[in-house]
Amino acid sequence: MERVEAIVIGAGVVGLAVARALALSGRETLVLERAAQIGSETSSRNSEVIHAGIYYAPGSLKARLCVEGKQKLYRFCEEHGVPHKRLGKLIVATEASQRSKLDAIAAGARACGVEDLRRLSAQEAYVMEPELSCIAALHSPSTGIIDSHAFMLALQGEAEAHCAQVAFNTRAAGGTIRDDGIHVRTQDVEGVELDLLARVVVNAAGHGAQPFAHGLAGLSEKLVPPQFYARGCYFSLSGRSPFQRLVYPVPVPGGLGVHLTLDMGGGARFGPDVEWIDGVDYTVDPRRGDVFYEEIRRYWPSIADGALLPSYAGVRPKLSAASEPPADFRIDGPSTHGVEGLVNLFGIESPGLTSSLAIADLVLETLRK
Repeated sequence: MERVEAIVIGAGVVGLAVARALALSGRETLVLERAAQIGSETSSRNSEVIHAGIYYAPGSLKARLCVEGKQKLYRFCEEHGVPHKRLGKLIVATEASQRSKLDAIAAGARACGVEDLRRLSAQEAYVMEPELSCIAALHSPSTGIIDSHAFMLALQGEAEAHCAQVAFNTRAAGGTIRDDGIHVRTQDVEGVELDLLARVVVNAAGHGAQPFAHGLAGLSEKLVPPQFYARGCYFSLSGRSPFQRLVYPVPVPGGLGVHLTLDMGGGARFGPDVEWIDGVDYTVDPRRGDVFYEEIRRYWPSIADGALLPSYAGVRPKLSAASEPPADFRIDGPSTHGVEGLVNLFGIESPGLTSSLAIADLVLETLRK
């Protein structure tokens, strides 16, 4: 059995942020990634938005870590040359019944520590975005976009510079909690197994977090939450976008609505929609574009027929079902399950990218308790 001081399961954006934090703290760290590259699942199948921290329940981990993470992320990008833009975002009401929802969003944001939202009239919003149709809006100047892959490469590079390693094509297949550490059983793509023993194990496996926890002998099954899947499809805009900022409708159950985001080259994409499914499936049905046109024309009536192209899909690792209120992040450390050195990260969906550096700091704090 090989010994290593710390193991991180999953080389998505959160796993890499945790690996960097562990390595910077002086721990020999090994990252186990079942895919052949970093961030090939949830971390690369999102809107690449730096969220301001607007939508989450006051006092929740999502609210706290998003606000903290946003500040840490902007600073990291500036210091490490990661491409990003602080473009700002407009949250728009397109019918009278949504005005009160804007008020509720603004009040909730203030309760979460977001103080820079500004209410706009329809005319003020039109001046900022002449193609936009709405009756009122909120302006979030601290919302931005990021090259998520460049960010993950920067995290990986700094982690490896401090003696971390990433083992690709290597699955964490379960293990055992022992008196002298945590045993992790690994398996490569050819089925070759290797047993590792670590003092610290951080389960940041995303969709694989619950399966690994279920396979960890000595951890109570009652401490592993149920798992749900919400697929969101994205469609890209053919041609150049007339918008300079992100545009979001008021939120819908399960997500933030079919919103417009921009990439670093100025290209526009729309999504995600919300479709509850039974497992991880990244299929994009082109026919879903029909609904996209209907939703987009609420705030951009002049979008042309045929302007949308199927792009990609992401699947959020949810802890709550469609009929339930949105669940918070779960960062379960020794104070939750009684296992020294183990941290399970469950339900790390949006705003996981924005929160990643703050999540990593909280993991280190959790291990010290």
